Amino acid sequence: MKKVWYAIALLGLFLIISGCGKKAEPVAINEKTDTCAYCNMAIMDNQYATEVVLANNKTLKFDDLGCMYKWISENKDEKIQAKFVRDYNTKKWIEAEKATFVYGKSLKTPMSYNVVSFKNKNDAQSFAKKHNGTVLSYNDLDSHKWEQNKDMMKKMKGNM
Repeated sequence: MKKVWYAIALLGLFLIISGCGKKAEPVAINEKTDTCAYCNMAIMDNQYATEVVLANNKTLKFDDLGCMYKWISENKDEKIQAKFVRDYNTKKWIEAEKATFVYGKSLKTPMSYNVVSFKNKNDAQSFAKKHNGTVLSYNDLDSHKWEQNKDMMKKMKGNM
């Protein structure tokens, strides 16, 4: 009987330890069913999609980086385990903390927050130069003014 309790205790300890080391990962976008956790618009499997993984392992999906940051600012009590963005060029998921960003009024994003992300800082700098944008670090995003480009929104709605 003593051995059984010992085995159960070891198994429990193993499960606790193995669960603690689990790294958050982004999940695939399903264009048919996924909607933005902030604006409820459909999410396309493109370079603008972002995700937040909460401490309880729930993944929230967003169609625009601006929507993700608006949600974060309105849900400060939520414990965030990880944030993921897409590299603008390859569409591959990257941890937001490792990305470099470009803001530009003329950049077209789904909800007109006009910020795109890059895995490679040189790619971001080149893109910013070509599109008259400003390079932002991950830390810059917290102080960035997340406002939609109203003129661009009107144009996009007019084309629908």
